[in-house]
Amino acid sequence: MPAGGKVAVGHSHDGYEETIYGLEGALTWTIEGVPVDVGPGEALCIPRGAVHQFDNTGDVDAKALAVVTPGILGPDYFREVAAILEAAAGGAPDFATLGEVMRRHGITPAE
Repeated sequence: MPAGGKVAVGHSHDGYEETIYGLEGALTWTIEGVPVDVGPGEALCIPRGAVHQFDNTGDVDAKALAVVTPGILGPDYFREVAAILEAAAGGAPDFATLGEVMRRHGITPAE
């Protein structure tokens, strides 16, 4: 995630847990309203059903590894979201279409 970047939509997922492992820089994950910073070598587990999102409030790009258990979220989800973000050309993404993609892949956008 680029420095200053933000996730477009907070969300939850009922079908799997998500474990985040920090690789570079730091991301601030907000889980059920509680912010947690994750930097290199640090890990965080997001339980099923917890509303969460992440931001990079730092001045350097950040990378993290996300592992979903069970592994039911495939690469098609990320390809579809990337296409929506690219179509926005740096502006606001089409939130209705983004929500449809999320729901189709078992992710519930936060209201």
